[in-house]
Amino acid sequence: MIRLFCGLFIFFSVQLSAQVIKTDLLIIGGGASGTTAGIQAARMGVKTIIAEETDWLGGMLTAAGVSAIDGNHNMPSGLWGEFREKLYNYYGGPAAVETGWVSNTLFEPSVGNRILKELAREKDLSVWYKTTWKEVKRKDGKWNVTLVSNGKKKLVQSKLLLDATELGDLMASIGVEYRVGMDSRFETGEEYAPEKANDIIQDMTYVAILKDYGKGVDKTIPEPAGYRAAEFAGSCDVSDPAAFDNANNNCYKMMQYGRLPNNKYMINWPKFGNDIYLNIISKTPAERKEVLEEAKLHTLRFVYYLQTELGYKNLGLADDEFPTADKLPMIPYHRESRRMKGKVTLTLNHVSMPYSQKEALYRTGIAVGDYTIDHHHLKNPSAPQIDFVKIKVPSYNIPLGALVPASQEGLIVAEKSISVSNIVNGASRLQPVVITIGQAAGTLAAIAIKRNIQPAQVNIREVQQALLDAKAYLMPFIDIKPADTDFQAIQRIGSTGILKGTGLPFKWANQTWFYPEREISEYEFVSGLKTYYPQLNTVQASGEPLTLKFLTETFLLIDKSITEARVLQEEKGFLTGKLNRRNAAVLIDKYLNPFKQEIDFTGSLISK
Repeated sequence: MIRLFCGLFIFFSVQLSAQVIKTDLLIIGGGASGTTAGIQAARMGVKTIIAEETDWLGGMLTAAGVSAIDGNHNMPSGLWGEFREKLYNYYGGPAAVETGWVSNTLFEPSVGNRILKELAREKDLSVWYKTTWKEVKRKDGKWNVTLVSNGKKKLVQSKLLLDATELGDLMASIGVEYRVGMDSRFETGEEYAPEKANDIIQDMTYVAILKDYGKGVDKTIPEPAGYRAAEFAGSCDVSDPAAFDNANNNCYKMMQYGRLPNNKYMINWPKFGNDIYLNIISKTPAERKEVLEEAKLHTLRFVYYLQTELGYKNLGLADDEFPTADKLPMIPYHRESRRMKGKVTLTLNHVSMPYSQKEALYRTGIAVGDYTIDHHHLKNPSAPQIDFVKIKVPSYNIPLGALVPASQEGLIVAEKSISVSNIVNGASRLQPVVITIGQAAGTLAAIAIKRNIQPAQVNIREVQQALLDAKAYLMPFIDIKPADTDFQAIQRIGSTGILKGTGLPFKWANQTWFYPEREISEYEFVSGLKTYYPQLNTVQASGEPLTLKFLTETFLLIDKSITEARVLQEEKGFLTGKLNRRNAAVLIDKYLNPFKQEIDFTGSLISK
């Protein structure tokens, strides 16, 4: 009997041990950032698992139905550019997806899901759908995560963990410090922030996708409980707060806001529409499910209003989009979540004046954005009435340190839970930014795993170079595209700050220009180099146009191995005429390679 018991014990122990699934990287959440993080890490040869609670990929892009891309139309960075190109190919070119006036790129959520699943077909990537996480423990430098997949418990052991959840639930469960709601101006130094911090977050939306079933067809839904037409009476006001337009009672234009290909309509209207204020961050999954029924009901009320008061009876809930009984998306659109306290925090001051801050966070950039600071607070009368859209900012980049917790090892954070201020979250939450944040998170994870080091120990320049190799932007230079032969060189020199961009606020698509063909002076050239090479502090430079001779003489003061004869021999094309900013960037990159000098998360040079 004792032998039998021991045998059974050994047998069950072996069985239990066999159920432990090992991977390099475990990503919780297959949303916009979790998907791209998984694709990028797998492309870099890292064994990766994505655990996603729905059976779709893309999160807010698809499962939440927000299938109208906000921003980055002129910066097709990395996987965002890849995804958009596949949309172009599917629908028949850029014009075919410019169907609504809110965006240059609109698509059916189900199509976006299929494209992301196609992109996710990487040999080192496994996606577990209908999977939730239950318990997370860290032991001996490894994560042990209990997942429930299709009703069965599985234990996954991973070297690194990536939180790509919609509300930052994973990081909160393991004790990572975070903020919720509006920051105090005395903490962030942002003049537009309220004096006192509060827990007010942005309004959320349960999106609806309507389909045109044809003239004469009546798809009116039953009147939802609690319906009051007066609640939506101002919804046809399509004035633009960023453009100072006058109010315009134009219901047709309002409906064209999120018009999708194939005669469908994304209903995600902020003004007296289906936005709703619900802060569910601290609630349990069961409590959230119950509360979100009110968000769904609110959206159905708005749909009923459109069908009855505005006469759009032929527009009904699309029956070929979401695999749900109620035909609504699987998840709501969360505009705001917990915000981790990271190695650095990106504030409005860093965004509006990147080159004049104490921390040179722009040097550590890994994702870019150009959308204005857009907050939705119309449904919460307790929210301070601050018109964030009127804040004038240029395009910007996200620092790598915003993805790395201040103290927790073995964890990277993505989606909307990165370390930014509440104000900045109004811009960093947008789809293309979150997509590229995910790609950067996957890159960081892959390098940390390959080097067998912590994410906080990774060489920032190595992460940035890997992103450049993936045609991703580090700096938001609108006038240098990835197809440009000098794209990488200009991005690298821009990331050093030796040659700076010029930022311009511009409606809903802010800009930063490098001006590659603009003539450069000796003074601008030397002033930029002095930040990296203090031996030039005594050099007197004039406002005269930069020439190859002056450039070579300056290089020689920095590196004695650079001879005038070598430069003149190798750069024959520059012998005549004055140099421009493109020439200067390319030559600085080639001969001095300041990008190789390591920096810390604040952008400061690390002395060797």
